[in-house]
Amino acid sequence: MKFRCFACLSLIILTACGTSKSDMKLYPIYGPIAATDPTIVIDVTAKNSDMTSGSISFRLPGKVKCNGTWTTVAPREISRSRGVSLSMRGPKGDIGNETKTISSINNGEIYAVCSDATKVQGTFIIGSGTISGTGRATDSNGNGYKLLF
Repeated sequence: MKFRCFACLSLIILTACGTSKSDMKLYPIYGPIAATDPTIVIDVTAKNSDMTSGSISFRLPGKVKCNGTWTTVAPREISRSRGVSLSMRGPKGDIGNETKTISSINNGEIYAVCSDATKVQGTFIIGSGTISGTGRATDSNGNGYKLLF
Protein backbone atom coordinates (compact mmCIF):
# COMPACT_ATOMS: atom_id res chain seq x y z
CA MET A 1 0.00 0.00 0.00
CA LYS A 2 2.86 2.38 0.82
CA PHE A 3 4.45 1.77 -2.59
CA ARG A 4 1.15 2.55 -4.31
CA CYS A 5 0.78 5.88 -2.48
CA PHE A 6 4.40 6.76 -3.26
CA ALA A 7 3.91 5.90 -6.95
CA CYS A 8 0.74 8.01 -7.17
CA LEU A 9 2.37 10.94 -5.40
CA SER A 10 5.44 10.72 -7.67
CA LEU A 11 3.23 10.71 -10.77
CA ILE A 12 1.33 13.79 -9.55
CA ILE A 13 4.56 15.67 -8.83
CA LEU A 14 6.11 14.73 -12.20
CA THR A 15 2.96 15.77 -14.02
CA ALA A 16 2.82 19.10 -12.20
CA CYS A 17 6.51 19.88 -12.65
CA GLY A 18 7.06 18.36 -16.08
CA THR A 19 5.53 21.02 -18.29
CA SER A 20 4.63 24.49 -17.20
CA LYS A 21 1.97 26.20 -19.27
CA SER A 22 0.99 29.80 -19.72
CA ASP A 23 -1.94 31.28 -21.54
CA MET A 24 -1.44 33.96 -24.14
CA LYS A 25 -4.30 35.81 -25.80
CA LEU A 26 -4.54 37.14 -29.36
CA TYR A 27 -7.00 40.02 -29.83
CA PRO A 28 -7.81 40.82 -33.49
CA ILE A 29 -7.29 44.56 -34.04
CA TYR A 30 -7.54 44.79 -37.83
CA GLY A 31 -8.21 42.61 -40.86
CA PRO A 32 -10.97 40.18 -41.85
CA ILE A 33 -11.35 38.58 -38.39
CA ALA A 34 -11.69 41.95 -36.62
CA ALA A 35 -14.15 43.14 -39.31
CA THR A 36 -16.30 40.02 -38.82
CA ASP A 37 -16.29 39.99 -35.00
CA PRO A 38 -13.94 42.32 -33.10
CA THR A 39 -14.87 40.68 -29.76
CA ILE A 40 -13.17 37.36 -30.59
CA VAL A 41 -10.35 36.39 -28.25
CA ILE A 42 -8.01 33.62 -29.39
CA ASP A 43 -6.54 31.58 -26.54
CA VAL A 44 -2.95 30.46 -27.10
CA THR A 45 -1.40 27.75 -24.93
CA ALA A 46 2.33 28.23 -24.45
CA LYS A 47 4.30 25.35 -22.95
CA ASN A 48 7.57 25.62 -20.97
CA SER A 49 6.80 29.15 -19.78
CA ASP A 50 9.57 28.88 -17.19
CA MET A 51 12.19 28.38 -19.94
CA THR A 52 13.39 30.59 -22.81
CA SER A 53 11.43 28.79 -25.56
CA GLY A 54 8.60 26.36 -26.01
CA SER A 55 5.70 25.30 -28.18
CA ILE A 56 2.42 27.14 -28.78
CA SER A 57 -0.94 25.95 -30.04
CA PHE A 58 -4.22 27.70 -30.77
CA ARG A 59 -7.24 27.73 -33.09
CA LEU A 60 -8.18 30.55 -35.42
CA PRO A 61 -11.89 31.14 -36.19
CA GLY A 62 -13.28 28.34 -38.33
CA LYS A 63 -11.49 25.74 -36.15
CA VAL A 64 -8.19 26.21 -37.98
CA LYS A 65 -5.55 24.54 -35.79
CA CYS A 66 -2.17 26.27 -35.45
CA ASN A 67 1.08 25.01 -33.91
CA GLY A 68 4.38 26.76 -33.51
CA THR A 69 7.10 28.05 -31.24
CA TRP A 70 7.72 30.96 -28.91
CA THR A 71 11.19 32.06 -27.89
CA THR A 72 12.82 34.85 -25.93
CA VAL A 73 16.37 35.94 -25.33
CA ALA A 74 16.98 36.19 -21.61
CA PRO A 75 20.44 37.57 -20.86
CA ARG A 76 22.41 35.64 -18.28
CA GLU A 77 25.39 36.62 -16.21
CA ILE A 78 28.10 34.05 -15.58
CA SER A 79 30.59 34.59 -12.78
CA ARG A 80 33.55 32.42 -11.94
CA SER A 81 35.44 32.36 -8.70
CA ARG A 82 38.88 30.96 -7.96
CA GLY A 83 41.05 31.36 -4.98
CA VAL A 84 43.30 29.73 -2.47
CA SER A 85 43.42 30.45 1.20
CA LEU A 86 45.72 29.20 3.91
CA SER A 87 44.45 28.33 7.35
CA MET A 88 45.50 26.32 10.39
CA ARG A 89 43.76 23.27 8.89
CA GLY A 90 45.61 23.48 5.60
CA PRO A 91 45.09 25.07 2.21
CA LYS A 92 41.55 25.51 0.92
CA GLY A 93 40.34 26.39 -2.52
CA ASP A 94 37.25 28.09 -3.81
CA ILE A 95 36.43 27.25 -7.40
CA GLY A 96 32.95 27.66 -8.79
CA ASN A 97 30.62 28.95 -11.47
CA GLU A 98 27.35 30.74 -10.98
CA THR A 99 24.78 31.60 -13.65
CA LYS A 100 21.90 33.97 -12.98
CA THR A 101 19.31 35.82 -15.02
CA ILE A 102 19.80 39.56 -15.30
CA SER A 103 16.68 41.59 -14.53
CA SER A 104 15.58 43.40 -17.66
CA ILE A 105 12.99 43.58 -20.40
CA ASN A 106 13.55 40.80 -22.93
CA ASN A 107 12.44 40.53 -26.55
CA GLY A 108 10.66 37.47 -27.84
CA GLU A 109 9.01 36.06 -30.95
CA ILE A 110 6.20 33.69 -31.86
CA TYR A 111 5.79 31.80 -35.11
CA ALA A 112 3.08 29.30 -36.03
CA VAL A 113 1.82 27.50 -39.10
CA CYS A 114 -1.85 26.58 -39.31
CA SER A 115 -3.62 23.61 -40.88
CA ASP A 116 -4.86 25.83 -43.75
CA ALA A 117 -1.26 27.09 -44.41
CA THR A 118 -1.85 30.43 -42.63
CA LYS A 119 1.34 31.68 -41.02
CA VAL A 120 1.22 33.71 -37.80
CA GLN A 121 4.26 35.61 -36.56
CA GLY A 122 4.82 38.28 -33.97
CA THR A 123 7.08 39.89 -31.44
CA PHE A 124 6.66 40.61 -27.74
CA ILE A 125 8.46 41.93 -24.70
CA ILE A 126 8.60 40.12 -21.38
CA GLY A 127 10.18 40.89 -18.02
CA SER A 128 12.95 38.62 -16.72
CA GLY A 129 11.60 36.09 -14.26
CA THR A 130 7.97 36.74 -15.22
CA ILE A 131 5.47 35.02 -17.45
CA SER A 132 3.66 38.17 -18.53
CA GLY A 133 4.22 40.32 -21.56
CA THR A 134 2.76 42.26 -24.45
CA GLY A 135 3.29 42.40 -28.19
CA ARG A 136 1.82 42.28 -31.68
CA ALA A 137 1.33 39.58 -34.29
CA THR A 138 0.14 39.35 -37.88
CA ASP A 139 -0.94 36.52 -40.11
CA SER A 140 -0.63 35.82 -43.81
CA ASN A 141 -4.36 36.55 -44.31
CA GLY A 142 -4.02 40.26 -43.44
CA ASN A 143 -5.06 40.08 -39.79
CA GLY A 144 -3.29 41.95 -37.02
CA TYR A 145 -3.43 40.97 -33.36
CA LYS A 146 -2.58 42.42 -29.98
CA LEU A 147 -0.72 39.72 -27.98
CA LEU A 148 -1.10 39.73 -24.20
CA PHE A 149 -0.09 37.23 -21.55
